[in-house]
Amino acid sequence: MTEELAVKMKGVVQKRSNFHLGPMDLMIPKGYITAIVGPNGSGKSSTFRLLLDLVKADEGSIELLGQQVGNGVDIELNKRIGYLPEESWTHEEKMKATEKAEFQRFWYDNWDVNRYQELLRVLEVDPNQMLGKMSKGSRRKFEFALALAHGPELLLLDEPSSGLDPLAWKTMIDVLHRYMDRGDRTILMTSHIVEEVKRLADYIVFMSQGHVLGMYEKDELFSSWFIYFLSGDELTAGVAAKMPGQCGVEHAGGTTYRITTNQAGQAEQWCSEQGLTLVSRQAMELDEIMAALLMKDRLNARSN
Repeated sequence: MTEELAVKMKGVVQKRSNFHLGPMDLMIPKGYITAIVGPNGSGKSSTFRLLLDLVKADEGSIELLGQQVGNGVDIELNKRIGYLPEESWTHEEKMKATEKAEFQRFWYDNWDVNRYQELLRVLEVDPNQMLGKMSKGSRRKFEFALALAHGPELLLLDEPSSGLDPLAWKTMIDVLHRYMDRGDRTILMTSHIVEEVKRLADYIVFMSQGHVLGMYEKDELFSSWFIYFLSGDELTAGVAAKMPGQCGVEHAGGTTYRITTNQAGQAEQWCSEQGLTLVSRQAMELDEIMAALLMKDRLNARSN
């Protein structure tokens, strides 16, 4: 990847009694939306806390927007970043939304009150409510507006659509697309919502058990991962396993096998060369790709 980087993690390790993250290398390009996906407990939120210097890495280096992270509070760097945590802060529940907005505004030179008011209107948020009295969806929309109000260069969104109804979710998607229109902003987000990732992300990072399984350009990912049902008198599990990009082989009855591949173009050429009959093919969804990568990772771990 030759693009200028918004995030650079090199050899990052964090050791805790109940969780080990890394060694982790992650390069996030500027000007794009990158989504991190993975099972619960894979280290996504821990990664965000490391990026924000809320917790410290035991090893490795972290850079955000070209600045080193981990050398104490960097107010100027923080002004260039927006953050939406997965969970709201419970100690703020007795504050009014307007009070939190005033506190937030104090820290950001680029705070745009007109933009903030527009976001509240578009998202249909009443800022006069107590934060603790807001519904989960309203609180989420308010926090989302705060994260965007100062026009950050880098926006970190941890499960941004959590608690949103379908209409609010669509509005959030539209707001984020407009946020990216300038071309010089970057979003790094986590999400469990397949449709959200497909509609927003340019790049997808897969994580599991504290390490990165891979990073892919979205369109290339979905054009490469397919399930093929092949048939042929000479077709065996051993032959099927030789398909380019093979990530899984299952006997589907008779002379038919179900084969998963991450190299669709080469796989189809191979089928033709082998004289095999292509019974059917289907593009894989994000959760199916995730499952295949997890299985491959487990097999590699066992073999090592």
